[in-house]
Amino acid sequence: MSRPDQEAGDVPGECPAKRLCVLKFGSSVLEREEDYPKVVQEIYRHVRDGEKVVAVVSALAGETDALLAQANRVGGDVAPDALVARLARVGELQSAALMALALSKAGLRAWTLDPHEMALVAEGSPLDSNLAGVDAEAVWARIHANDVVVVPGFIADHADHGVVTLGRGGTDLSAVFFAEQLSAHRVRLIKDVDGVYDEDPARNASAERFSQMSYAEAQEASSGLIQAKAIHAADDKDVLIEVAALGSLEATTIARVPAAKSRPPKPERLKVALLGCGSVGGGVLQLLLSQPELFHVGPVLVRKPPKHNDNVVFTQSLDEALAGDPDILVELVGGTELAAEAIHSALSHGAQVVTANKAALAKHWDSLHAAASRHGGSLRFSAAVGGGAPIIETLRRLDGNVVSVEGVMNGTCNYLLSRLAEGWNFDDALAKAQELGFAEADPTADVDGHDAADKLAVLAREAFGVPLQPRLIAKHSLRDLVPEAALEALQFGEVLKQVGVCRLLPDGSVEAEVQVVALPASHPLAGARDEENRFLVTDAEGNVHEVFGKGAGRWPTATAVFADVMDAQRALLGRQPVARDKAVKLRA
Repeated sequence: MSRPDQEAGDVPGECPAKRLCVLKFGSSVLEREEDYPKVVQEIYRHVRDGEKVVAVVSALAGETDALLAQANRVGGDVAPDALVARLARVGELQSAALMALALSKAGLRAWTLDPHEMALVAEGSPLDSNLAGVDAEAVWARIHANDVVVVPGFIADHADHGVVTLGRGGTDLSAVFFAEQLSAHRVRLIKDVDGVYDEDPARNASAERFSQMSYAEAQEASSGLIQAKAIHAADDKDVLIEVAALGSLEATTIARVPAAKSRPPKPERLKVALLGCGSVGGGVLQLLLSQPELFHVGPVLVRKPPKHNDNVVFTQSLDEALAGDPDILVELVGGTELAAEAIHSALSHGAQVVTANKAALAKHWDSLHAAASRHGGSLRFSAAVGGGAPIIETLRRLDGNVVSVEGVMNGTCNYLLSRLAEGWNFDDALAKAQELGFAEADPTADVDGHDAADKLAVLAREAFGVPLQPRLIAKHSLRDLVPEAALEALQFGEVLKQVGVCRLLPDGSVEAEVQVVALPASHPLAGARDEENRFLVTDAEGNVHEVFGKGAGRWPTATAVFADVMDAQRALLGRQPVARDKAVKLRA
């Protein structure tokens, strides 16, 4: 198990910034099918923070009990344990596949591995085995190619019995085992409580939470919360465990450290104003409404309120939507002036603002950031560039050590070029893109390169701290292509892509352009399909950092927007991440 101060992602072919985190989700958080989107948000938070993720999942709540009961009804009291285990595994396999599907819907590159595909083997009795081995190279091969690899917990293969389970709570053991075998920098067990308490917090509101504790203390205090075998395995291999709730930055750390307690902050419901309820806004609204304990959604600003019938109030009045000084403003109306006015007003009242509006940001960057600075607000815009591709977070992690950014950054154009390469004509391809929600009714900004130019202006600010005027960036319109260009490129082993580029010049200035170019099929950007975005970021040492994700569509963009909302929520409640040096000392 690598130390937290190590770059645990330092394996052949892996960017040093990509560390591996094992996240475990049991049936206490995966109670029903509707919970998968919440878990997606938790996983996406780690992905956009620069981590690769192995997600270990349990069956949905009640599934395993139902299968065991069914085995008893059909097989009777004398049913062989080895056969019961074969039935009991079904819930975990199903849940892992559903989790990967939910992640894919949100635009993340996800895969799932069954036990036999990674040689995950165990020893012991069929219904209470212990893990003994795994083909780490097979798992890493999938990790390299994806953001998330989902594996079923609780089950494994066995030389004699064929299939075995790991006992009650066995998904905890699976998570600890994968963390140790893959040299992950941490394993985080996501529970329905935000850590280990000295008493049941449901019974005693004054119960104190452990901020850290030893394995022995965890064994005593967490009975029924963490599987005992998992704690023993972690102690044996010195695996750092975090116990946390969905969406929380805080956790109880279990390691070779003395116990310490802290008073957990009281939960607080925040007021959210949502401007816009189109494709992306509708997705964000669903995510907000799925967590009523965290958010109260005020009147939602839309053009035609009667068209909407969700369990919220809709309004045409901006004043009504902003009434009551919301804690968080989510701006998704598009355009520039109205959006900028609303953002400025909210920031002037100290609110946290989340937007995907790259045009408003590019035009009003200085005034909006000044308003945030003067009044204690904050402006978050991860979805403004890249949609679900975390390019903004990548640039921030590199902290100014960037010399160029290039990418396929307009999902609409990429979708259109993909269709043209299949022989579609432009009008039919555009109509299909509009039908799928990838293109606006007026596609001019996308097709003529204005959208990509706005994004380059935002990227130049983040990467170089240099202002760019989008109107001065050279642009190449898709309308200028001859109809056969995409098909002709294929004949030469090339593909057409709209690529935006901004580079830092020796004199400190920045050059930028948006061009439709023919790329060799082997080029990293050439593999972007349909609405996918891809970016290549070159740092001052010449390292190239690749960033992938879906750049258009309801759920990839809504997922990125809601991740900003959750960051805003944590910031408002004062829940900040533990400093790196403090985490290192825990394992010193």
